[in-house]
Amino acid sequence: MENIKTEHYDILFGQEAYGQLGTYLNNNGYSKLFILTDSNCYEHCLPYFLSNLPTEVPFEIIEVEPGEENKVLDTCAGVIQTMLELAGDRKSILITVGGGVITDMGGFIASVFMRGIDFINIPTSLLAMVDASVGGKTGVDLNGIKNCIGVFAMPKMLIIDVNYLETLEARQIKAGYAEMLKHGLIFDANYYNYLKDIANVDFGDLQALIHHSVVIKNTVVTQDPKEQGLRKILNFGHTVGHAVESYFLTNESKQTLLHGEAVALGMVVEAFISKELAQLYEQDYLNIKHAIQSIYGVVDLSEDDILNSLEWLKFDKKNYSGNIRCVLLNKIGESVYDIEVSKELIISGLNSYLN
Repeated sequence: MENIKTEHYDILFGQEAYGQLGTYLNNNGYSKLFILTDSNCYEHCLPYFLSNLPTEVPFEIIEVEPGEENKVLDTCAGVIQTMLELAGDRKSILITVGGGVITDMGGFIASVFMRGIDFINIPTSLLAMVDASVGGKTGVDLNGIKNCIGVFAMPKMLIIDVNYLETLEARQIKAGYAEMLKHGLIFDANYYNYLKDIANVDFGDLQALIHHSVVIKNTVVTQDPKEQGLRKILNFGHTVGHAVESYFLTNESKQTLLHGEAVALGMVVEAFISKELAQLYEQDYLNIKHAIQSIYGVVDLSEDDILNSLEWLKFDKKNYSGNIRCVLLNKIGESVYDIEVSKELIISGLNSYLN
């Protein structure tokens, strides 16, 4: 698989990439290596990673609890305190070994520790491989508000090794798959049309599909690294999806949604809105709705759930001047951004999603 060279770092594929990782670590004079992981990855992924880590740099492993609910400042402060106690300094480097929560949080910790140290991402979930670990976004949540604290910080290297996916449950794989569908919907109609019928997808060549998604995301990010314009299209499905995800995350009576599951819901709703405000044909909306719901089912939402979820829309980072802004589809494979959307239209979209 061909590696991808970005302006700031290399994206390496496969087990052979660890040799380059070892060479990089040994040649750059790092004083200490911190490996950040969670308790699930500590058990299932870390032994494989350590067996492929050829380095002379002394390392320490820092383990946190898994889950979006732990992607908060308190967890970051605990990690930073541990790094200080273990004699971390400005010549330390941090490697994240985990899914999207770990890559988001680890990149943020590295960017603020001692005003910034180097970091490398080793994503272990499909979602992290195709989305969270790529492009330099870092962040943590505050009171359920997704990624409202964070910085843009580029890793020094990213290694995508599909062997980690063997440790995942099917639900986690499907969550990552939603981001791949999104890449097709916003940028590549042929890619989406292949992925939408999941029964016919050749998962034996999953690495090639991941590579294609990473190419799409990197193409967009390269043109707009700090999300001033085009990069906003990568948020398709996220305005509504994040609102529902945050509501479920903060409501003890609800089973927490995985990020990809929330994005899948959001894509259906925002495709409905695209039919109303952009140029998406109604038949394309219905096809998108059918394809996504055939994979993810329908999240049970009461009228109160809808109204409570809408309260979270005010925290969306694409808003300005108090107005909700969405990414919409003109057609499958072509998207537009910064489209003002009313809450009433979002309610209509959620009702269409449910019916």
